Amino acid sequence: MEMQNVVIVDGARSAFARGGRGAFTATRLDTIGVQVLQELLGRYPQLSPHDIEDVGMGCVGGVTELAGIGANHIVRLAGLPESVCTFDSNRQCGSSMETMHRVAQEIMVGAIDVGVALGVERMGRQLGGGGGAEPTRITEFNQDRHNMTEDQRNLAPSHNLDFSVPIPDEILDSSPVTSMLQTAQNVAEMYNISREELDEFAVESHRKYGEALASGFYEGEIVPIEVERPVFDEEGNLLLDERGEKTVVSVDEGFRPGTNFEGLSGLRTVRGTVSHTQSEIRITAGNSCPTNDGFTAALLMSERKADELGLEPLARIAGFGVGGVKPQVMGLGPIPATRKAMAHAGIDASEIDRVEFNEAFAAQVIPSVKELGIDMDKVNVNGGSLAIGHPLGATGTRLVTTVARELKRSGGQYGLATQCIGAGMGISTIIEAV
Repeated sequence: MEMQNVVIVDGARSAFARGGRGAFTATRLDTIGVQVLQELLGRYPQLSPHDIEDVGMGCVGGVTELAGIGANHIVRLAGLPESVCTFDSNRQCGSSMETMHRVAQEIMVGAIDVGVALGVERMGRQLGGGGGAEPTRITEFNQDRHNMTEDQRNLAPSHNLDFSVPIPDEILDSSPVTSMLQTAQNVAEMYNISREELDEFAVESHRKYGEALASGFYEGEIVPIEVERPVFDEEGNLLLDERGEKTVVSVDEGFRPGTNFEGLSGLRTVRGTVSHTQSEIRITAGNSCPTNDGFTAALLMSERKADELGLEPLARIAGFGVGGVKPQVMGLGPIPATRKAMAHAGIDASEIDRVEFNEAFAAQVIPSVKELGIDMDKVNVNGGSLAIGHPLGATGTRLVTTVARELKRSGGQYGLATQCIGAGMGISTIIEAV
């Protein structure tokens, strides 16, 4: 069978609220997800619910209110028929982009014509959120994970093909099981990126987001959601028995108008982060993404089906890839992943017009963009995750949708959405103007 072209018809999302104390803390995320999905599908009355064949959802930490298969829970609450199949996926931060790839692959081989990719995350106050029952000797973390084989410790044979500098021995010798904040510090040391460079990058992220917001760029992408503001006691505990005032959330809560270099340079570095090479600590809350709650959705279909329905898609999916790196420098995962995606699409970096690069940390974006040979002026022109936020499992769908909308706005031909993944990976999607 001839391979089918896959198009991104449209995408939508909630605003990204702050995890733990943000606007969605006292609101069910399944309720928010249903509103986002219904809004997205409601834009296309010519598409019958019976045309939708598979819906996948990416999630990392788990959302308690999503029972069983999370995608199935959302789909049924949204009123879609039982003929719509569902699945969940977890590739850490790349979960919803992985879900898009899986749906796209189904369409490419002709297994389905129409699918939807969802992403969701509810994060606590700490990166990763979570909690849970006290571990036992059966369920506690396996300490053998801290050990490495020679192949796991040493530089990969292909290292010099992707990276222009070696990973310092002190970082290679450190445990592969480490915090995401520590990996950002490791990358900054590997490439000798200063605290000033990181803070300047963060200031620009907020500035560009503010300008894009004022220009109306995010209208249509963000679905306004009415919620009850959470009520907390003096110790900061959520009081679910009390009802807060109603408010409409339509702006990402990570955005801080007026963010400037002087303010960021005064922030303390993150506690618990160390320097394996005995240099300065450079990672702060200001040059790291916040923790977030949020929901995303994207509608995909074969180009043939879109033509049949008379739809004008945002973009065509031209290539994708995942790549593995040392977990101690997981922020560099977009480099091999993007090289694979470009090879799949048959293009090189000079042909990419717009990039949506997840800003988990400023430290990951600066060296990755340089290694890939992409002009920074093409990257996150409407702001990035330092301002928007990064609800882990929901981010990938947001990245692809945002760069597709920007590609259409700017009239470019190729766009790249890419992100790093906890445990040492990257994931990338190349899109092409229709």
